[in-house]
Amino acid sequence: MSQPLVSVICLCYNHARFINEAIASVLAQTYPAIEIIIVDDGSGDDSVAAIERIVAKHPHIQFLSLKENIGNCTAFNHGLALARGEYVVDFATDDVLLPRRIEKQVALFETLDATYGVIFTDAEYIDEQSRPFRKHYEYLFAKDLLGHIPQGDVYTDVLRRYFICSPTMLVRRKVMDELKGYDETLAYEDFDFWVRSSREYKYAFLDEPLTQVRRGHRSMSTFLYARGDKQLESTFRICRKAMQLNRTQADKDALVWRVRYEFRQAVMAGSRYEAGLFYGMLRELHTPYLVDRVFRLVNALRLPLRTLRGIYHAIRFNS
Repeated sequence: MSQPLVSVICLCYNHARFINEAIASVLAQTYPAIEIIIVDDGSGDDSVAAIERIVAKHPHIQFLSLKENIGNCTAFNHGLALARGEYVVDFATDDVLLPRRIEKQVALFETLDATYGVIFTDAEYIDEQSRPFRKHYEYLFAKDLLGHIPQGDVYTDVLRRYFICSPTMLVRRKVMDELKGYDETLAYEDFDFWVRSSREYKYAFLDEPLTQVRRGHRSMSTFLYARGDKQLESTFRICRKAMQLNRTQADKDALVWRVRYEFRQAVMAGSRYEAGLFYGMLRELHTPYLVDRVFRLVNALRLPLRTLRGIYHAIRFNS
């Protein structure tokens, strides 16, 4: 019996130091039915030359070199347009796939019905020298950021909190087609993808760290927003989408929690305009609490809270 084709869309942006290790990990997969598509998003380092050397040795790899940096969402969609697989992996070329990752995820998918659109797994974080230093769920549990790992209908869960490690996902191609890929108007892709896809499809969890995700030891705190970060405005727009997708009171409650959280983060980051957007949305969804009104006053006073916020996050999330 033939095995379903898996398209691994490898996104590169200034990953010259890591690209060889990353693509070698795709080539080393125990699952045989894989097509590899590399998209370089206008790198300014030696990434293109490194990719060309790889492709010269492995001519079955498709390579798309974009002339300028157009962002992860749009670059991925260019790769998706070339993909023929029944399943899709969005793979950043500074990460590493462990050898049996795709084999195990496809095997699980083949036991599930068509209501399931995504399988995600645990992950191991590695530093720039490829040294492991943390596991994804071990960290979330240790910091009391997560009490259990949701599966099945996860729509309200993805609205309320971060828990999925995006680089671990294997996605049914049908899901991507129905969503028309990533929203290219956004600064980042994962929250929007989770919200839109989980509204219609279930998620399954495979409890193994099958991907090594490259991050610095200190970078776990950067669900921190910088002042004026475009991610904040994108998050606001995703929450707007969720307002239209919500069906139940539980959905609305989860969105209220998210909007309140993002409002407070924007205030603490000194992003006054975005904080105003979230406060306006909060008022549409729910009567603001006294503490919300206090945060609004703090936003208007322009108090220098960003440094204190950085210290708190360094202690809370990196210790």
